[in-house]
Amino acid sequence: MYYKEFRGNKISALGLGSLRLPTVPGNAASIDRTGAMEVIDQAFIEGINFFDTAFTYHNTDSERFLGEALSRHPRDSYYLSSKFYVGARTDLDHVFEEQLARCRTEYFDFYMLHSVQEQFFDDYMDPERDYIGYLLKQKEAGRIRYLGFSSHAAPDGLEKFLQWHPGFDMALIQLNYLDWTMLDGRRQYEILAEHNIPVWVMEPLKGGRLVHLSQEAEDILHAAAPGQSIPSWSFRYLMGLDNVQCVLSGMSSPQEVRANAEVFRESNALSAAERTALERAVNAFRDSFGVPCSSCRYCCPVCPADLDIPALIQGYNELTVGGEPWKLFQLTQIKGPEACLQCGACVRRCPQRINIPAVMKKYAELR
Repeated sequence: MYYKEFRGNKISALGLGSLRLPTVPGNAASIDRTGAMEVIDQAFIEGINFFDTAFTYHNTDSERFLGEALSRHPRDSYYLSSKFYVGARTDLDHVFEEQLARCRTEYFDFYMLHSVQEQFFDDYMDPERDYIGYLLKQKEAGRIRYLGFSSHAAPDGLEKFLQWHPGFDMALIQLNYLDWTMLDGRRQYEILAEHNIPVWVMEPLKGGRLVHLSQEAEDILHAAAPGQSIPSWSFRYLMGLDNVQCVLSGMSSPQEVRANAEVFRESNALSAAERTALERAVNAFRDSFGVPCSSCRYCCPVCPADLDIPALIQGYNELTVGGEPWKLFQLTQIKGPEACLQCGACVRRCPQRINIPAVMKKYAELR
């Protein structure tokens, strides 16, 4: 594992995001303690020292689990990050105390306003709530070391947010070689660099969508760098961005931790020839790409029909891209797309800006 300097701290270039820890079969809100402990233990073995969670992950179980797992290690041996999501609760003072208790810690190394995007700007910037004032007081008291935010905002919105409060220590954004242009990640990255705000990366593999590409795209990459895994291209692409401090990966098994950590043994950014090959592969992949869902599940809690939206979108992609309807076993166990109420509640929560009701309608018609 190689490390990058951040204000006198050495932080592993690869961090562990806890949104995709293994869960109890049939219950995505409850973490499988045995399997997840193996993931955390492997992370420490590989030299990972940055662990990220949030108040809402796994229906609040993520923070509880990390409190159990990380308390087995000296507090100064790792960096812990958590977040406040105004879309779930508005009482930051109570939430913050709950989070410290769940995580079994007296302070957070990093603390963020969660999912800063257009529909939540007014809430986060509300002077009466004064969230930023409260967090700055916690920082002064030593209960937060560094203050940041996670963002899915468009570039114009990101600029607006930073004009409101330019003094953040860091930012977490979705960044990968596909979203560099698809979601204008390039401009988001440039804005943060212009404000001298270091970048932490989420969704480097776009929720697993960049683990396997189309056959044509994979053939291009294998020819350019024989022996390199397809996921390694995503990580090495990010190594070439100087303002990227740490790449968070949601790893769900010790095998995934070992494989990803192997790529981060040293900084090995793509060469000019490899970047050219990647551009060709991305163009080929786009031709076969379905709905770009990252399986973050932010949409699920607000769905009044209680649909497993990521699973349904995966089924839709299997049908429209792979040609095999209802290929996935779980699709026989859940409500179908025809149960969608077309209310649009999910759209306001989707970081990828997917028109989910339209996808559900089309999927139901195709079936």
